[in-house]
Amino acid sequence: MNIRVLTIAWWVTGIWLLSVSTGVCQQNSTAKTGGGEKKLTLGKAAVCEEIREFAPFRQAVAFSISVGKVSCYSMFDPVPQRTFIYHSWFHRDKLSTKKKLRLKAPRWATFSTIQLRQSDKGPWRVVISDLKGRVFQVLRFSVTD
Repeated sequence: MNIRVLTIAWWVTGIWLLSVSTGVCQQNSTAKTGGGEKKLTLGKAAVCEEIREFAPFRQAVAFSISVGKVSCYSMFDPVPQRTFIYHSWFHRDKLSTKKKLRLKAPRWATFSTIQLRQSDKGPWRVVISDLKGRVFQVLRFSVTD
């Protein structure tokens, strides 16, 4: 194979990898409104055991009480301007806590964490919303023995 064919193959592979890696973030995305201005968009959200290197680690839908804590991660892209979002944590359909989190332009990831107690076993959900109450996503999970 000559160098030109290898270069083209490398370039095509790179474009394919880029499209695959960004595809997940774009599936829930409407980056522009009708007027052409950017709209706050949730790129990724996950419930996990902890945050490592600015990313969710050990994502799951069920967590043992022995883990001791659960985190909710959310990444927004784009973030048109500095703003806030909420992570509202519900246990058995009752609001347990509501965390106000800051977002900064042009892209921002943030998280909130709850400490688990024996009484926290059962179904949970985290509602990710903006200041106006617009819901971006609802994440459901359970805490077990």
